[in-house]
Amino acid sequence: FFDFCYMSMSKQKGELKKERSQQQDVRTLNIENAIAVSNVVKTSLGPRGLDKLIVQPRGDVLITNDGATILKELEATHPCAKMMVEMSKAQDVEAGDGTTSSVVVAGSMLNAVKGLLNRGIHAAVIVDAFLKAKTKAIEVLNAMADDVDMNDTQTLVDAATTSLSSKVVSSSSKLLAPMAVNAVKVLVDDDPTKANVDLNFIKLIKVVGGTMDDTEMIQGLCLPQKASKMAGGPTKITNAKIALIQFQLSPPKTDMENNVVITDYTQMDRVLREEREYLLGMCKKIAKSGCNVLLIQKSILRDAVTETSLHFLAKMKIMVVRDVERNDVEFICKSLGCLPIASVDHFSPNKFGYADRAEEVATADGKIVKITGPQTQSRAVSIVMRGATKLLVDEAERSMHDALCVVRCLVKSPKIVRGGGAPEMEVAVALRKWAQTLSGADSICVKAYADSLEVVPEMLALNAGLNPVEITTQLRKFHFEGKKFAGIDVRKGAIVEESSVQVPLLVVTSLMQHATETVLMILRIDDILRTR
Repeated sequence: FFDFCYMSMSKQKGELKKERSQQQDVRTLNIENAIAVSNVVKTSLGPRGLDKLIVQPRGDVLITNDGATILKELEATHPCAKMMVEMSKAQDVEAGDGTTSSVVVAGSMLNAVKGLLNRGIHAAVIVDAFLKAKTKAIEVLNAMADDVDMNDTQTLVDAATTSLSSKVVSSSSKLLAPMAVNAVKVLVDDDPTKANVDLNFIKLIKVVGGTMDDTEMIQGLCLPQKASKMAGGPTKITNAKIALIQFQLSPPKTDMENNVVITDYTQMDRVLREEREYLLGMCKKIAKSGCNVLLIQKSILRDAVTETSLHFLAKMKIMVVRDVERNDVEFICKSLGCLPIASVDHFSPNKFGYADRAEEVATADGKIVKITGPQTQSRAVSIVMRGATKLLVDEAERSMHDALCVVRCLVKSPKIVRGGGAPEMEVAVALRKWAQTLSGADSICVKAYADSLEVVPEMLALNAGLNPVEITTQLRKFHFEGKKFAGIDVRKGAIVEESSVQVPLLVVTSLMQHATETVLMILRIDDILRTR
């Protein structure tokens, strides 16, 4: 009997040991896969970060150092690697900037978690301690933040410049940063109490040709389509009266199941004559209303416009822009103050948009239509991005989007902190001091959390060609002495007591939250089950 009990206890211990070993293996595998994703973007952090050349399956080439874009193109197969990619997307949606930093910080935290697990600390204890550390970190960040007045244009421009400083277009930041601020201000001025800005009303149009300095913001509307020149139609109109139509300027068609059978030429002539009269009647109604610029929405049911109707409109000196996308309708209405017209019977001047000038402009990449000087206050903005190559224009568009997101962050939460590794180091120093007041495993875990945040100043120094150990140690010393705004100036290659780099508070707080929550989610997983 005693032998049997001993054997069963030994068997249970063996199974328990095997189960623990399996849990440890799964956790280790998960952590290593997530860290591998973090290592991909580490070298892209900061103003001296390097770019990645991404070759897509179809052979297209993409050059960028934007963390969210790199990870989006990354074909991650492991579930925990995918979680890191999703985290960068969440950071991009919430703040628009700090995508690379969030992934790098999460990778560093996972390294810290790995060390704590190896020391025998239970996952549940680490989770509780990290959640406390995150709450304390956000308190420290709020305490070191300065309030921002939305009328203080210079501070907004500085924040946008910081976002652009790590991009390919950093040399043109003096042009692009004020442009991003002015574009967001157009949307905010419409309602000063706004707590958010919809960036869908800032349209970025990419045009290959020229230089980055040719980029311009248009208070009005810019369309990537060209004007129709059928029968010598006009391409330039002053005192434009603009109508946006959602009906077809083409002859009506039968239902899908029906056919019209024509047996002789007389009937064919009659059908053609009827079609011409039908189209001429519609065009006359449009001309009678006083409209001289017609924007025609693209149709999937039948031809939105025919050659015959374009011929009539050209004779009536009406400028036509066809194939306007359905998604652009709301943007056009906001830009010009017009209303979409669904039927020719509802065609009236009170639904028009009015502008000083509408013209077709030639570029190296083709032709675009510009409508300038809207007579109602425009609540949308078009920015024409220019560049020598398609790769450069694509990266400029992504960089401009990041800058717009940074300014939007300041609208949502008008608080700012200093950059250059200052917020991360200040939080790390504060958490270390706080850890000394705690006892047991909590103290060890909070200290490990603090150590993991130092990866940001470390990588900033490393990517700038500085000595990371020396710079990080000096920066830590400054913050221990109470100089909470001290940060790394990569251009001077040294630490400055008052960092000139401005970062929205929302970017740093959302970074901390997303990184910590993702790390804890990965830590809580002890097994992976596959289903059919």
